[in-house]
Amino acid sequence: MKLKISASLNYRLPEPVDLMLQIEAANGHGQHVLESSLDFGAPDYMARVPAAEGLCEPIWLHHVAGTLHAEYRALVEVDRDAVDVRQLAAVPLHRLPAAAVPYLNESRYCPSNKFHAFVERRFRDHEGGAKIARMRDWIESRFTYVAGTSNVETGALDSFVERRGVCRDYAHVMIALARAAHIPARMASVYALGVDPQDFHAVAEVYLDGDWHMVDATGMTSPAETARICVGRDAADVAFLTAYREIAFVSQKVKVKRDD
Repeated sequence: MKLKISASLNYRLPEPVDLMLQIEAANGHGQHVLESSLDFGAPDYMARVPAAEGLCEPIWLHHVAGTLHAEYRALVEVDRDAVDVRQLAAVPLHRLPAAAVPYLNESRYCPSNKFHAFVERRFRDHEGGAKIARMRDWIESRFTYVAGTSNVETGALDSFVERRGVCRDYAHVMIALARAAHIPARMASVYALGVDPQDFHAVAEVYLDGDWHMVDATGMTSPAETARICVGRDAADVAFLTAYREIAFVSQKVKVKRDD
């Protein structure tokens, strides 16, 4: 499947600021970028920094002043099957690859140690991918997707209590529950069909049966219709825009369409 992607970001910068952009679709790992363009003007300094896992190259922009206007376009071919995670086995902890081990641990937005008792009580009758599927279904059936109910301070525990949020909140809870079950889990920022309203989207990825598999607790997307941007421990690692001084939002638009 081919996805036609466009993203436009517009921000006011009251004073010169350093920025990090992560909006380009990754090349490889089940997807191939066939065409792409990125225009953000001519900053004083720009550098790409290879990210962990070989996914995404964050772009540093130094001392940007006045406005940020970034336009991204891409045609991405996705060659990723929608795997039934219920059929996948957990990897014994002592056999996990080194790259997966950090994703067993707590992170800023995913305090997984606080979920051990709940996971043991609620999901004890299932193992591996079957347990992950039950967690995903539990979140989707009990949470309400409501824009504006969370902010940059909201973590998995807050969302668990409130039972509402947006995609990043669903993903944080999914990640925290998986880690509490001793299954490595990370967050992926993605472009995907089916996201309503269309925007940058966040899903969980879990390590089962020797590979990473996307799990979207919102139920809006399918791995076969999703282009990964980057991965990290939680939203702090995969934000599409990080500013190191205060900036002002003007407008933002994301479009993802099937390219026939």
